[in-house]
Amino acid sequence: MQDNNRQVSFDDEMLILVDEDNNVIGYKDKLECHRGEGILHRAFSIFIFNENNEVLLQKRSGEKHLWPMYWSNSCCSHPRKGEELENATHRRLAEELGISSDLKYLYTFQYQAPFGSVGSENEICAVYIGRGSNEVNVNPSEIAEWKFISINDLTKEIATNPDAYTPWMKMEWEQLLLKYRGEIDAL
Repeated sequence: MQDNNRQVSFDDEMLILVDEDNNVIGYKDKLECHRGEGILHRAFSIFIFNENNEVLLQKRSGEKHLWPMYWSNSCCSHPRKGEELENATHRRLAEELGISSDLKYLYTFQYQAPFGSVGSENEICAVYIGRGSNEVNVNPSEIAEWKFISINDLTKEIATNPDAYTPWMKMEWEQLLLKYRGEIDAL
């Protein structure tokens, strides 16, 4: 396992700007992409399930600009300028969780979510699922806490305490349960 105690996210990393049809229209640094209402850019979210079909959740580090100390999906980030989405997903699994996994692409959606006066997410986000073990090596600069939780327990927790979760994670979880439960069970 690699050393996962290093900074892997940078405000000046160049993200991929897209139009509403997901066509590349340019590049801007991460900090600028998330200011104000945000600039539409590419992103991805990954849900990792263990052999008991429990999903791995992370509580975002307190160092995050947007949604610090909120629970979210297993891993989420952005491909960088010149980086293919598939390479970015595997890079971030290693950087954040110290794992690798075969991933299955499910769908892409667009959303915009403000975080008070701090900034906003404004993304076209590709959603993936994968199978992993209980062996993770989290990066503390990215993740404050983590846990595996059953599908039913997570659904109940989100219903009971929705403000503890990131907005994209809640949107994605709803779609996973409505349209992709069979793909999860087939992992």
